[in-house]
Amino acid sequence: MALVATLAVPAFSAPAAAGVPVTAPCPADLADAATCYTGRSADGAFYAIAVPKEWNGSLVVHAHGGPDLGEESDPERSVGDLGRWSVMVKQGYAWAGSSYRRGGYGTRMAAADTEGVRRLFVENFGQPRRTYLHGQSWGGNVAAKTAEVYGAKKNGPYDGVVLTNGVLGGGSRGYDYRVDLRVVYQYYCHNHPRPDEVPYPLWQGLRPGSTMTTAGLRARLEECTGFSSPPGERTAVQQRNLDDILAVTRIPERTLESHLRFATFTFRDMVHNRLGDRNPFSDVGVVYSGSHDDAALNAGVERFSADPTAVRDLSYDSDLTGKVSIPVLTLHAIDDPTAFVEHEAAYRATLYGAKRDKYLVQTFTDEHEHSGLSTSEYANSLSALDAWVRSGKKPTAASIAASCPALDARYGTGCFYRPSYASQPYATRVNARPGGLDWPALTARQEKRWSRLPMVGIAP
Repeated sequence: MALVATLAVPAFSAPAAAGVPVTAPCPADLADAATCYTGRSADGAFYAIAVPKEWNGSLVVHAHGGPDLGEESDPERSVGDLGRWSVMVKQGYAWAGSSYRRGGYGTRMAAADTEGVRRLFVENFGQPRRTYLHGQSWGGNVAAKTAEVYGAKKNGPYDGVVLTNGVLGGGSRGYDYRVDLRVVYQYYCHNHPRPDEVPYPLWQGLRPGSTMTTAGLRARLEECTGFSSPPGERTAVQQRNLDDILAVTRIPERTLESHLRFATFTFRDMVHNRLGDRNPFSDVGVVYSGSHDDAALNAGVERFSADPTAVRDLSYDSDLTGKVSIPVLTLHAIDDPTAFVEHEAAYRATLYGAKRDKYLVQTFTDEHEHSGLSTSEYANSLSALDAWVRSGKKPTAASIAASCPALDARYGTGCFYRPSYASQPYATRVNARPGGLDWPALTARQEKRWSRLPMVGIAP
């Protein structure tokens, strides 16, 4: 892409027309290094933009994780993300991130708003030399979908993609371990819902109209498992419930509550608000193991079959076809307790199935967090991607690991790469449903066929 000869950074003042950025305070660590802007797109999505004072001419377009569950776009989300990913601006890149036009699930909606903030940047600041996508967590799914939908054509608007701790198994399979948690938890705990409460099928997450809060859910989890109490203060029943739930689902204890929140509140949003109360989930045929009595568990756990139209719409919205034609570099903590590292195997199999795996390089680190890896590694990932795009020479996991110490000399947060590591297949961590061993979960042919149907997918 050609750089516009003179890239003037205009100073806008409020009030401004829809979509026009206005100057805003930068995060504290960028106050002397960049000029920052905020605004709201014509589609209603709040956004934030930063242009470094020493701009290298290239742009990073960020897709945030979640999804957040507020009804409206969150004006603070993109501003917070700019602060969180300020290292990219410190490396000389302009940065643009959307808060998305609404809360709740919708991968294609979020992809459209991600592409929208890129276009808005170009309209106001000129065409960058190169444009890179960055997606974190669910934003990894969003960024990968953005690359497929808007960047698949030759000479498209994006030059490369960085995906960090991404949810890359897509929606129709990427949450199966939370489906398993929902039914296994209820088998042992019998309090979500309680026997004297209005019953509902567990695939709903939570019945529409329920006033349960996150604090209320936490109290029920504590009641059943004592998860937040010291082990010595748990009853024998609580400890056995906790041991069985963790062993069967393979969910780490430290993120058990957050996974149950997702399988409660986000499932309700997906099913009730986005899929018209149709069920996209199934646990038929799943054999649960690892408990003190697997036979009783499998005989007693709630079973349900998915509505094929709901599966179709969720798959069309969120599953990946692997149809990419630009470099993609991933960074994933091996002990990520939220988006398990096996998501990387699902993505690798997706690109392999689409015969596009030549565009993929995956890196892994000996870290234990989901939301925050080493700043030096984030900077290194972007630097390695940029070098790959500019030179055309594909890096290796080893070469990327070797380049990290030079950036760590600046940021001092460490380099924890494991170049020899390869993630095991997704089905080694998550119970596969029928057909769940074949990738892509959504083929390009299916996507094209379904796109011709009226009202397919999830509404923006």
